[in-house]
Amino acid sequence: MSRFSQPDPELTHRLSRRGMLGVAAGATAAALLGAAAPATAAPASAATASGAKGRGRPVLPPGRLGIQLYSLRDKVSTLGFGPVFAELEKYGYDEVEFAGYTQGSAGPITLAQLKRLARNHGLNPIGSHVGYYSDDPNAYTFAQNLTKVLDDAQALGLKHIGTASGPFRYGSTVDAWKRAADDFNTYGAAARARGMKFYQHNHSEEFSFATDNPKVRLYDVLLKETDPDLVHLEMDIYWAYVGQFRFSKRPDGTPAPFEPLDYVLERPDRYPLFHVKDGVSDPSNPYGYRMTDVGDGDIDYQRFISAVTRLRGHRLAHHWQAEHDNPAESLTFARRSSAHLHSLREKC
Repeated sequence: MSRFSQPDPELTHRLSRRGMLGVAAGATAAALLGAAAPATAAPASAATASGAKGRGRPVLPPGRLGIQLYSLRDKVSTLGFGPVFAELEKYGYDEVEFAGYTQGSAGPITLAQLKRLARNHGLNPIGSHVGYYSDDPNAYTFAQNLTKVLDDAQALGLKHIGTASGPFRYGSTVDAWKRAADDFNTYGAAARARGMKFYQHNHSEEFSFATDNPKVRLYDVLLKETDPDLVHLEMDIYWAYVGQFRFSKRPDGTPAPFEPLDYVLERPDRYPLFHVKDGVSDPSNPYGYRMTDVGDGDIDYQRFISAVTRLRGHRLAHHWQAEHDNPAESLTFARRSSAHLHSLREKC
């Protein structure tokens, strides 16, 4: 899928996410955490009180900051969910999004225990990423085991259940994406019947063009061919801006600019979830950005989040999940991202 000869970070991210497993807390987790966590870690409310940017209303709506646990997979696999959830509670997080329910090898954990553990730390399990399809008939994917996937999501009390897989199952033509859209409509109907919303999380390739009609952006096919009442989107804002960098021209070189925020403002009901991921602009990089901790990059989250939450009736309609695919130190990333997002203020 990559257009470049070097390793594709999107593909690496997807493959490693599929292999993610989970654990309960080990007996020595507290001691390990003391060595791993920043010594100066403080509750987000305290950390942000002196760092608030401006005097306006907080940009981030109350109760809507989450984190994609894929970012913390190293800590969950060594420490277990419990100590990690305790840190997230200290940092001021409200929600968690899963990318697997049994990470690592410190011990088993049931879905009921996982749900209770999250709630005990004030964390609402808001969603989860599951594979779209596989050649293995027994794979834990929507295509192969839809009922099991929904059973587990329901057991956790999730309101959203989705996939970070691109709709490339049948290829990159318009008709191929129409077929994938039909699949998504099926999963969306099944999820809705259980009181959940099905969603798809983008990378940058979704913003490329159909191989049989280079005038058509594939993401537009997905939006058009999926039922808005059944299929929702989780915009990964970083990858959307990478898509803007990579695919603002058609294959023949003609301009095809787009603004990721416009997709949301034109249809805000379709985007219940977002991934808040940052990047430093780097035009020399084939992806246009280098991923970094939230607040250290060039994506204007004051502007983006404000534009969405200022829409009438949408202040509390969306969920904002911090993420970094490969943070240098994952708990530091989580703490600093929360502090930055809580510090943002509306412009007066």
